[in-house]
Amino acid sequence: MKILAVDKIHEADLFTIRNEPIADIDLMERAANACFYWLITNIPNHKKIRIFCGTGNNGGDGLAIARLMGSKGYITEVFLFGSPEKLSPGCRINYDRLSATTSIKCTVIPDKGSLPVFHPDEDIVIDALFGSGLTRPVTGFLAGVIRHINEQASITISIDVPSGLFCDETVAGSPDPAIIHADHTLTFSPPKLAFFFPENDGYIGNWHLLDIGILQEYLDHAETHYYYTTHQDCKKILKKRNKFSHKGNFGHAFLVCGSRGKMGAAVLAARACLRSGPGLVTAQIPRSGNAILQTAVPEAMLFLDAEEDIFSGIPDLSAYSSIAIGPGIGQANVTQHALKHLIQNSKLPLIFDADALNILGENKTWISFIPKGSIFTPHPKEFERLAGKSSDDFERNKIQREFSIKYGVYVVLKGAHTAITTPDGNCYFNTTGNPGMATGGSGDVLTGILAGIKAQGYSSLETCLLGVYIHGLAGDLAAKERGHEALIAGDIIQHLGNAFLTLYGEF
Repeated sequence: MKILAVDKIHEADLFTIRNEPIADIDLMERAANACFYWLITNIPNHKKIRIFCGTGNNGGDGLAIARLMGSKGYITEVFLFGSPEKLSPGCRINYDRLSATTSIKCTVIPDKGSLPVFHPDEDIVIDALFGSGLTRPVTGFLAGVIRHINEQASITISIDVPSGLFCDETVAGSPDPAIIHADHTLTFSPPKLAFFFPENDGYIGNWHLLDIGILQEYLDHAETHYYYTTHQDCKKILKKRNKFSHKGNFGHAFLVCGSRGKMGAAVLAARACLRSGPGLVTAQIPRSGNAILQTAVPEAMLFLDAEEDIFSGIPDLSAYSSIAIGPGIGQANVTQHALKHLIQNSKLPLIFDADALNILGENKTWISFIPKGSIFTPHPKEFERLAGKSSDDFERNKIQREFSIKYGVYVVLKGAHTAITTPDGNCYFNTTGNPGMATGGSGDVLTGILAGIKAQGYSSLETCLLGVYIHGLAGDLAAKERGHEALIAGDIIQHLGNAFLTLYGEF
């Protein structure tokens, strides 16, 4: 699914109004109804609804929601900040409609005045002050209103975006900008770029994408570099197996992993790789790890390094259809030289993780010689070592996209919405995964999954999209059984089978 910039989202609204056709006020009513149905599904009717509205279309949404909630029997009160003479046309219509509803109290607060204090056990606050079109930080009296709402302990639900948040760039200025800290954000499809960055998590809370019927014709042709990966996207990528297939049809994955004291990383990567579908898996490990791997992962073949404890050289690579390096290999000098030799001799795209990335961070000139279409899987600190520091998440994403373009590689920046950037400058955000996966070894599992998928003939882009999605989906299934705190990397591997079955639609 596409992620559009705010100006494109507004164009999509106008296109829908003109070509459905539908009146502007009726599209606003459609948005209000979508929020209304979510609210009555999730909020008990004994709760009191307190709605804070601005004078623009976001405020018009809030006024319409108030009218709808009141019709359902919820005790609802509205606070309108600004003069009724300055309302947008749609907001004005909904203000007049609400005024005709005598059961709902609407208090107008033009530019100053006392603010209500709420009871957290009784009240739900709905934020409809500012929408996605905001272009400058909120200051003055309305900044005080936002901070007052944040000081309340009531559950806060923002309409479309938390008031004060910018959608396409970071909010510059003070270290504590005036932005609503929402528990939930009810946003309208397509989603906003800001929702995918860690710096905004404390503002957005849990976001819920609501369909208000924006015409698909516009969305299909809208230009963007940003996407997020859905279940259906990955289902289309996944290849079903022929009845008469054999192991030779599914490739041979090669993993360079492990060193003394870090053989667990090799075990996790090899197990995950095997569970991801390749016909054969070979792991190159130091000799001291032989008994560990033979016992823990008997299905994997081994290539034993000449060194006892570290990775020191590469074999003939011609038999392999994917190559991944990094989990647990350490950063010894001989290991660094061996990695350079691998880069120089591989005719395949490579998958880099963990210590391999840290070595590249110390030897950046090598990156230019890496095979095109290779895959990097850094966490934020590893990426910073590769590409430099950034001042905020928007800038880091820009640097990530530029890195992919410059070197012709795919970068899988791991996080809550893992960001995958491509050589053509696009960025795909993942939609699976949970905080329980923030545990040692989770990245080793991902590397194994990517190597296993790539071995089967998937493109680098398909490997990244499918591998990251399956990794997160397996983590979600594991979290349902274990919870976030008790989840470990091995649990992700154990749930890979069910993740694939879920994607097939057979589980």
